[in-house]
Amino acid sequence: MMADPFGEFEKDGWNAGRAEPYHHGIAAITTRAIDPLLDAAGVATGMRVLDIATGPGYVAARAAERGADTVGIDFSPEMLELAGRLHPEPEFREGDANALPFEDESFDVVVANFLMPHLSDLPGAVREAVRVTRAGGRVGLTTWDAPQRTRFVGAVIDALAGAGASMPDDLPAGPSIFQYSPDREFMKLLLDAGLSEPIVERISFTHHIDDLDDFWADVLGGTVRTTVMITSQPPETQAEIRRRYGELLEPYRTDDGWDIPCSVKLGSAQKPA
Repeated sequence: MMADPFGEFEKDGWNAGRAEPYHHGIAAITTRAIDPLLDAAGVATGMRVLDIATGPGYVAARAAERGADTVGIDFSPEMLELAGRLHPEPEFREGDANALPFEDESFDVVVANFLMPHLSDLPGAVREAVRVTRAGGRVGLTTWDAPQRTRFVGAVIDALAGAGASMPDDLPAGPSIFQYSPDREFMKLLLDAGLSEPIVERISFTHHIDDLDDFWADVLGGTVRTTVMITSQPPETQAEIRRRYGELLEPYRTDDGWDIPCSVKLGSAQKPA
């Protein structure tokens, strides 16, 4: 098996105390895509559903609430421990998205909420998702939309650039966070994996932040690549990144906090019968 430095970096990062900060902060944004994702995949009572990169188990639990027989899989034992505490009903298992521990056509539906920016070989993972989906079943995925429409992430990228931050030498090269935000790229990903009739949708909303310092702490505690890009900088550069981040989000300030534009791309398609 070929070495995968970025994959190992992500796996190590998500097993370094990030489950609780993620649950406390970023999850309030990512969970907004769950019901649209399950709708696009057609999840209903009696279906067998696989949730890849289940994290704290939100998607698996919501699918179970719809009456599905659900399995959530993740490579992070910390996330799985949290998922089990939060949601006792679904089955949770440790596993690799690029080598799923299931037989062919084991599930009616396979979904993954924000797995996409975290893998070096996403096309391989989508092919694995298709492999374990029954003929006629559906696969659904979400990822971040373009940075100008997803400002809590986009403002970090802009603040890093504006502060003159240099990327650490020990940060492995990985895919762009926004690689599949263009519809054509997302559709090609699904088609190349053997799926048919892909549909790509945009989910837009605002996320309210009461305290930007608290949110910034959650970003640093509950992400992997973003955290390293910031915390590897000298203290004065970190301070400048934080200052610029607040400045970039100032247009979204309200009387009681900040209303930040967010946008998600959702792609779904069918496995040919």
